[in-house]
Amino acid sequence: MDWIVQSGAGIRVEWGQAGARALGPHSAALVIVDVLSFTTTVSVAVDAGTAVLPYPWRDDGAEEFAARNDAALAVGRRAISPQRPWSLSPTALRNAPAPHRLVLPSPNGSAIAAAVSGTPIVAACLRNSTAVAAWLARQGWGTADQPIAIIPAGEQWPGQDTVRPAIEDWIGAGAVVSALARTGAGPLSAEAVAARTLYEGIREVPRLISECASARQLVDMGFGNDVAVATEMDATTTVPVLVDGEFVA
Repeated sequence: MDWIVQSGAGIRVEWGQAGARALGPHSAALVIVDVLSFTTTVSVAVDAGTAVLPYPWRDDGAEEFAARNDAALAVGRRAISPQRPWSLSPTALRNAPAPHRLVLPSPNGSAIAAAVSGTPIVAACLRNSTAVAAWLARQGWGTADQPIAIIPAGEQWPGQDTVRPAIEDWIGAGAVVSALARTGAGPLSAEAVAARTLYEGIREVPRLISECASARQLVDMGFGNDVAVATEMDATTTVPVLVDGEFVA
């Protein structure tokens, strides 16, 4: 059904894992945006030379998956230790020794990356939105024949298996759309226009994101520094691309 996949547009935007599954097979590339915190943490890790292996969430298979891939395993934010200093917190990752490979479980961005196959996948955030757009444009993607699907990951409602549309990811998606539009990519779907319009209409993106629900949750948990890292606007030119199951530069 053409309306589901936003056919005719070169830049398309849809929410979460369901959106990725719908648009992915019809796209030249899939861009995951999970600002707080998966794709931001991926950008920090890849900046440091670490290959990141996405894993849907921490379960009994995560340890075995990490061992099989000769990788360190990220733990919960509050479970870090000198032996395992890596977590979904980009601040913790920045302060820890950089492993060669890192399994990074996440119920949102990582789960989307693990759920889609056969389409190039890129991890985008506010730290690298312009670089991601430039890289995608260099591949010749972003046309009606070779569209780019941008997927704001969203969050989970507490205690429910339901996507909570997260404003920080909608803004991050808009940042990528805005940068792609500047390269001449397009046309944009209505959803992509809406995301770009939101992003371009915000006077102070870091301040607004610092006040959103997801950021307030992290502050309440004692991880306010993660919000600061996530809002380092265009701080890196590194573009993490999923190659053979690993996000690498």
